[in-house]
Amino acid sequence: MSLATLRQRLVERLVPVSAWSPEDAAVRSDFDLNPEARPPGRSLRPAAVLIPVIARPEGAAVLMTRRSDSLANHTGQIAFPGGRLDPGETAARAALREAWEEVALDPGVVEVIGLADAYETGTGFLVTPVVGWLAESPTTRPSPDEVAEVFEVPWDFLMDPANHRRDSYQRDGEPRRWFWAMPWEHRYIWGVTAGIVRALRGRLYGDEEVPALAVGEDAA
Repeated sequence: MSLATLRQRLVERLVPVSAWSPEDAAVRSDFDLNPEARPPGRSLRPAAVLIPVIARPEGAAVLMTRRSDSLANHTGQIAFPGGRLDPGETAARAALREAWEEVALDPGVVEVIGLADAYETGTGFLVTPVVGWLAESPTTRPSPDEVAEVFEVPWDFLMDPANHRRDSYQRDGEPRRWFWAMPWEHRYIWGVTAGIVRALRGRLYGDEEVPALAVGEDAA
């Protein structure tokens, strides 16, 4: 029953894929916690990530990756499969393509349900999160040039605000920067990935009179 209510909530609360436009503006951003750091009038590069929600019998889980240690940027960080849009490509198509290229996730096993809030990153990307529903845990194969590890995180953990915390860093001579973090087991989910999860939780449950009860309906 919990999987059924979760899927229905996703269908009802997410933006339909057909409503996506390359002109969409960011709803959430890295600057929500650092408004004074927002650069004025910059152009954002379009990107998309896939949030694969896996309908496990014991409760939903979300597929994530740990980026390769050999990458030039964001080495070893936790991420969703994703990347830049190719010219003329939609967000949904880009997310599925990137998931195939990064972890060999077969697009045929992913039911694209809808879009979460567009997210502006500090590095100048406008990221559209594409939520996909998987009937069972998929077969994956990480591309060694891009991904070091593929793993699943329980949906209940990610949607529990008790697991969301504000962390910060400060480089020499620069103001302190704040970000969301969701440490899970030995992994540190933070930055853009945590911000997108936090925004998804707000979209799905934020306007409920008692959000915790709504989360409980979808929990295992």
